[in-house]
Amino acid sequence: MMSAELPLLQQVRSARQQRMRRWSLLTLGLLILAGSAWCLTLILGQSYTSPAVVWGVLQGEHIPGASFTVGYLRLPRAMISLLVGMSFGLAGVAFQTMLRNPLASPDIVGVSSGASAAAVFAIIVLNMDGSAVAIFSILVGLAVALTVYGLSYKNGVAGTRLILIGIGISAMIESYIAYLLSQASSWDLQEAMRWLTGSVNSVQIHQSISLLISLVIFGGLLLSQTKSLDALRLGDDTAAALGVNITVTRIIVMVCAVGLIAVATAVTGPIAFVAFLSGPIAARMVGSNGTLFIPAALVGAVLVLTGDYIGQFLLPRRYPVGVITGALGAPYLIYLIIRVNRKGGSL
Repeated sequence: MMSAELPLLQQVRSARQQRMRRWSLLTLGLLILAGSAWCLTLILGQSYTSPAVVWGVLQGEHIPGASFTVGYLRLPRAMISLLVGMSFGLAGVAFQTMLRNPLASPDIVGVSSGASAAAVFAIIVLNMDGSAVAIFSILVGLAVALTVYGLSYKNGVAGTRLILIGIGISAMIESYIAYLLSQASSWDLQEAMRWLTGSVNSVQIHQSISLLISLVIFGGLLLSQTKSLDALRLGDDTAAALGVNITVTRIIVMVCAVGLIAVATAVTGPIAFVAFLSGPIAARMVGSNGTLFIPAALVGAVLVLTGDYIGQFLLPRRYPVGVITGALGAPYLIYLIIRVNRKGGSL
């Protein structure tokens, strides 16, 4: 009997090793792709800067012309795009895994809308600017998420109920944003629109500190919940039977995802479809075996970096990155909805 089981165990172990090898190779490929996109945004723009000169600027050397072009213009955009993309991608796949629904994202539950509405309110009504707007938008984004969670809680949180309540809250917030914009002066309107379209224009390098801290804290907590989320994929009853505290896990995941989205939105505004698309694209590339957190974060970084570069240099006019990701993401959304309907909602 034991001799018959050994080959089966070896096959299972071999299959697991193959899946992990495939995950590792494809994740490494995504890391190289994201790193290459980040480097290219420093090297290529309206003018070409050699890698040696870029490296010198990054080391702190003062190089006439390049120190301004690379250090002041390109480096902040590249750093913010990288970190914001990772934040959106990580938060998006966390929601999708927790709710077992590839159509779920932090945008659906009103976090991005709440943060954007807070920023617009702070600019137009309270006459705030700078870091005050960012802090206010983070707090309101968190408050909206808690409101949606509280309204959807009834003997636990059902994913469908949370999504439907989130859609309703988002619609109300969008209406309020439209009202605020109708009352705004032309100067305030221009500043407010940056928070609504999603843009890395005018970002500063010091803003990457808050994004990096957010990624380390919230991202680290999300990675610590990997096994619990893997169990939740099998259903609440199975996860509970495996010893997972479903309520605690969902609260931790939701707080971390909301924190990532709120901080990122406070810096760039809501960049359309990045949180929504990163998880499904990562799953298509590396498969559903193994955690999707790291692949989805890298996909999000690639989407924002390439989207910003396309909007700045490859089109007749310059567009914010949110416009580009929205245009690229809408067809994929239609495709994903069709595929979900055919396959019963699996990533």
